Amino acid sequence: MRIEEITERLMSVPLFNDLSKEEIQPFVSIARYRFYKPKMYVFMQGDPLENVYFVHSGRVKIFKTEVTGKEQIVSIIEAGGMFPHAGFFRNGNYPAFAEIMDDTHLLMIPIQKFEEILISHPELCIKLFKVLGGKIIELQSRLEEQILHNTYEQIIMLLLRLCKTNGEKIGDIYRITTSFTNRELANMIGTSRETVSRTLNGLKKKKYLMTDEDGFFLINVKDLHQELL
Repeated sequence: MRIEEITERLMSVPLFNDLSKEEIQPFVSIARYRFYKPKMYVFMQGDPLENVYFVHSGRVKIFKTEVTGKEQIVSIIEAGGMFPHAGFFRNGNYPAFAEIMDDTHLLMIPIQKFEEILISHPELCIKLFKVLGGKIIELQSRLEEQILHNTYEQIIMLLLRLCKTNGEKIGDIYRITTSFTNRELANMIGTSRETVSRTLNGLKKKKYLMTDEDGFFLINVKDLHQELL
């Protein structure tokens, strides 16, 4: 990948998008390009923490596994996203698995060198902490959903969350730009594929949820919110 392409991609990442081309050069100079095929792993849970990754194109599934082997999806990272969101400024291991979902192009930066540059750019440290803080709030909200709401409400909240993280607004509705199987949706909240399927069919009957010609979800956010009241 050419230096110009690496620069353009890094500048599109929220963490870097306020930097000039000159300011971002220290990161560009140590970034490395990698291509992955579906089902490949970028890293395994428990591997030594070595790199931070930025998605140029494609999708990466971040998930944990329980003792029983059951999968718990933490997030789906798309173009412009970075991962992992844990492990900065400490020695440790990757907290989850990172599995490739589509043909994916990644930029990777050795985390030790990444931290050294961050230390010399305090404004970037502040932005990074804001990103990490947002992730902590998101995970806290998801925990509250599991404690305070039944499965039907959790599925609705998951759809609303995906509108923000993996959706685009088209008029009065949101289009989820990532294709999820019922199994993947179920693994995001720890329920069964059958429960998700029944709930989605019920929401479609109520016209809160539709699919377009490509099979992507179209969600009426306003009406879906009303279902929680």
